[in-house]
Amino acid sequence: MSAQAKKNIRYLKELLLVCLGIVCACFGLKSFLMPNNFVDGGVTGISLLISRLTGLELSYLILAINIPFIILGFKQISKGFAFKTAIAISVLAVSLHLLPFEPVTSDKLLIAVFGGFFLGAGIGLAMRGGCVIDGTEVLALYISRNSILTVGNIILVLNILIFGFVAYFLNLVTAMYSILTYLSASKMVDFVVNGLEQYTGVTIISDKSDDIKKIITDQMKRGVTIYKGEGGYGIQKDIDILYTVVTKLEMSKLQNEIRQIDPDAFVVQQQIADIKGGVVKRQSLH
Repeated sequence: MSAQAKKNIRYLKELLLVCLGIVCACFGLKSFLMPNNFVDGGVTGISLLISRLTGLELSYLILAINIPFIILGFKQISKGFAFKTAIAISVLAVSLHLLPFEPVTSDKLLIAVFGGFFLGAGIGLAMRGGCVIDGTEVLALYISRNSILTVGNIILVLNILIFGFVAYFLNLVTAMYSILTYLSASKMVDFVVNGLEQYTGVTIISDKSDDIKKIITDQMKRGVTIYKGEGGYGIQKDIDILYTVVTKLEMSKLQNEIRQIDPDAFVVQQQIADIKGGVVKRQSLH
């Protein structure tokens, strides 16, 4: 397959992900959140709150409020990202007018959970497609580059402010349900972006490193890197430090195997957001 054909397939895949994300987000908004005046976090939450207070059309607000973040994305990330984001948000605004989704339920708990579920799925799919339909992450990235705060801390502070306004201008119960909506949406975004195979980096220090290495390479079919180290506590001696990457689903198996070989092994885990190359996925061995 030529390089151009691969590039076209990648573009088509990204387009399908973004389109599916827009449909999911639109369904979450029109069938759950909008009919029941629930609010999410981020720019979408701000748009929902202003729409609730002023009666303005949500589609216009989503488009207008995201414009500064599209410009920010152009300056901070890339022209292509900003262009795709502008198109995706515009299509979402039009979809809120055209797609004939009807309310599904009046149960507030189901509205909060499933409204967040579908909205989060939509945001996550759009991110997988190379753009965003909520500009909060762009703003958080910009602020984090110019302050000591992390992206996660900035998003948390912004959403606390949003839910504070919801409690003040609407009522506390709506704010509490809105927080539940946000939690559901954020978990769904993480799931869609990272999938079940969220990776964990594992550092293992043990006197039986050879036996543990065999378990990792022979049974779990994972790659392992060996660092040469020296013990700094008690008796100083040369040791082999093992480092491997496994999925979260495999972490329990690895821990059990390590404890059977060496109950005193020192094991450190680190969550990894993304990974490329190496022996991580089994199909790479074939």
